[in-house]
Amino acid sequence: MNYQEICTQMCDVAREAGQYIAAQRDTFSFENVEFKGVQNMVSYVDRESERRVVERLGALLPEAGFVTEEETVRASVNAPLKWIIDPLDGTTNFIHGLSPYCVSLALMEQDEVVAGVVYEVTHQEMFYAWKGSPAYLNGAEIRVSSTSCLENSLVGIGFSYSSHLELNDFMESAVYFQRNTNGIRRLGSAAADLVYVACGRFDAFYQVRLAAWDVAAGALIARQAGARVTDFSGGDNYIFGREIIACTPAVYDELKEHVR
Repeated sequence: MNYQEICTQMCDVAREAGQYIAAQRDTFSFENVEFKGVQNMVSYVDRESERRVVERLGALLPEAGFVTEEETVRASVNAPLKWIIDPLDGTTNFIHGLSPYCVSLALMEQDEVVAGVVYEVTHQEMFYAWKGSPAYLNGAEIRVSSTSCLENSLVGIGFSYSSHLELNDFMESAVYFQRNTNGIRRLGSAAADLVYVACGRFDAFYQVRLAAWDVAAGALIARQAGARVTDFSGGDNYIFGREIIACTPAVYDELKEHVR
């Protein structure tokens, strides 16, 4: 496959979905919100964005299966070629009119993500990369920061709605980073967190209880921008393993030591 050509078309699909999301935000009401859990919300915007994306990507590669957040199409986790889609990453932010929120699209071939696109809707920022390419933001090549020590780092964190049992351990590490870095930030969109590592806005990011659609695209973009991306044990099981570290390489060892 021509990964660059596919990635270019993925950008078009993500941009169109982002335009739909932005238009809906202008008239969106909290009455349209449904609750998967106390803090886990969804709306017709998530589902319609996913439906549009699935239709476009299905036409692009009819042989590919799907792994999607809103399950508007039957999951194909074991398919050798599959799209991994989050149609609106940062739904809570979207509902409250807060940045960032993103469209996240990834193509996985066998066990490898070969193309990834994250479109941040509110600032119209298109992050993308494909297998063997640099990482890009709106056509310009991006790299991770040159920060050489954790003390001078800004760290993105995240904790999901289902991670309450691990929250105490997680907050212990968050307190450490708040005291020993330039600070911590929780944006509410893992896709944005990862691409912000890729372009140097964050020096590091870590989170538990993430799904594949939260991280597949952003992790590839961060890696192609020079980030070290692993699970908490230093391995490669971060797409389906529900935990991820992504950071500029110079701070990885110290960061990993204190992640809980």
